[in-house]
Amino acid sequence: MRKFKVPNTYVIIAAIIVVCAVLTWFIPGGQYVKADDGTLSYESVDAVPQTWQVLSAIYHGFVKQAGIIVFILVVGGAFWLLNATGAVETGIQRFIVRIGKRDLLVLVALTVLFSLAGAVFGMSEETIPFVGIVVPLVVSMGYDAFMGMLVVYVASNVGFSSAFLNPFTVGIAQGMADLPLFSGMGYRIFCWAFLTLLMVAFVAVYARRTKQQTSPLAPSGLGRSDKDSPSVISSEVEKSNPPLTRRQSWILVVLLLTVVALIVGVTCWDWYMPEITGLFLGMGIVCGIIAGFSANKIADEFIAGARDILSAALVVGFASGIIVILQDGKVVDSILHSMQDGLDGSSQAASLSAMYGIQALINFIIPSATAKAAITIPIMAPFADMVGVSRQAMVLAFQFGDGFTNMVTPTSGVLVAALAMARIPYAKWVKWVWKGVAVLLLLGLLLLLATVLFPISEF
Repeated sequence: MRKFKVPNTYVIIAAIIVVCAVLTWFIPGGQYVKADDGTLSYESVDAVPQTWQVLSAIYHGFVKQAGIIVFILVVGGAFWLLNATGAVETGIQRFIVRIGKRDLLVLVALTVLFSLAGAVFGMSEETIPFVGIVVPLVVSMGYDAFMGMLVVYVASNVGFSSAFLNPFTVGIAQGMADLPLFSGMGYRIFCWAFLTLLMVAFVAVYARRTKQQTSPLAPSGLGRSDKDSPSVISSEVEKSNPPLTRRQSWILVVLLLTVVALIVGVTCWDWYMPEITGLFLGMGIVCGIIAGFSANKIADEFIAGARDILSAALVVGFASGIIVILQDGKVVDSILHSMQDGLDGSSQAASLSAMYGIQALINFIIPSATAKAAITIPIMAPFADMVGVSRQAMVLAFQFGDGFTNMVTPTSGVLVAALAMARIPYAKWVKWVWKGVAVLLLLGLLLLLATVLFPISEF
C-alpha cells in the first residue's frame, strides 16, 4: 500500500478555489449594507455562480495583494543578502564560544536569543543549520539532543508565535486586516516576554534533570566523555569557526540599527508597507556593500533570496483567489452571516476562542503562515467586526494558532528537517513535546481572553 503523501500547498489552494466556485452554485447570495449611522444590516441578493472565473480569480488575487507580494520578495532578498555575509551565523557561534564554560548561562542566553530572533524577523527555516551546531554542543556538555531542539527550535517557535516585529506573520496579517503595521506592539511584547520567561524556567529545570546523562538519541560520536568538557568543546568550536571580522561586526550594527529604525518608524512616523520595504531593501544593500560584495554579487544574492521565498509570495496571490471567488459569487457575506448566527448570543470570549481553534486546526493542513494569513484573515477580519472582537485580537489568535502547533505539525518541512539534523525520530519528539505544546496552547488562550476581559491599549 502506497503511503499517503500530503498534497502540495498549491494543490490544496487550487482545490479550495474549485470547491468555493462549486459552493457559489448552492449558497444563497447575500451582502452587508452599511447604514448612514455606520451600522451593518444583512440582506439577501442573487448569487453569481462561478465557473471559468476560477482561472481569472488567480490574476485578481495577485492584483489584490500586489503590495504584500512585493514586500515578501524584497524582505526575502534582503535577509538572504544578510545571511550571505555570514555575520549572523558567525556572531551566534562566537557568542557560544565566549560563554561556553557557563553551561546554564549558555542555555538561557541561547533560548532568549532564538526566541528574540523568531519575534523580530521570523526565524524559522534559519533554525535548521543552528540545530546542527547547537545539538552537538549541548550533548557534549552533558545534556541530551532534546535540549538542543529546545533552546533553538522550540525557543524560536515561541518567539515566532508571540512575535511583535515579524514581517512574515504580524506584518502580513495586519496588512490584510487593514491595521497599522506592527500596531499593538506593547501587548505583544508582554506576551513574548511572559512566554520566553516560562521557556527559560523550563530550560533551567530540564537542564538540572538531564545534566550528566548521555542521550540515547544523541548523534553518534557525541556522547559524554572525559574529553568533552565545556572548555574543550569551546576551544574546538573556536578552532573550527573563524572570528567575527570587522566587516561582520559592522553588519550586525546595521542589523541592530534597522530594528531600531523599524520600531521608531512604525510607532512614531506611521510607516507602512512602502517605507518598511524600503528599509529592508536598504539594509540588504548596505550589508552587501560592507561585506565587500560587488554590485553584481549584491544583485545575484538578492535575486537568490527573492527566488527562495518566491513560493511564499506566490501562495499569497493564489490564496487570495479564494476570497475573490467568494466575493464575486456574492456568498462571502452569506458565510459570515452564517458564522455570526452560529455564534449568536456567544460572548466575545467564545468567538475569539473559536477563531483561535480554527487557526490551530488549519495549521495541520496548511503549515505556511503566509498562506494561512492570505486564506483566513480576509474572512476573519470582517467576522471579528461583527462579533465585536478587535482585529488586533484576531491577528493575535492567528499568530498563536499558527505558531504553537508548528512544533507537532507533521506537514511542516522545517520541523522534519530540524528533527533530522538532531537525529530525533518524529514519534519520540511528539511524545516528548506534546505536553509542552498543550500548555502553550492553553496559555495562548488565556492571553487572548485577556484582550476582551481587560482594557488593553490598541486591543
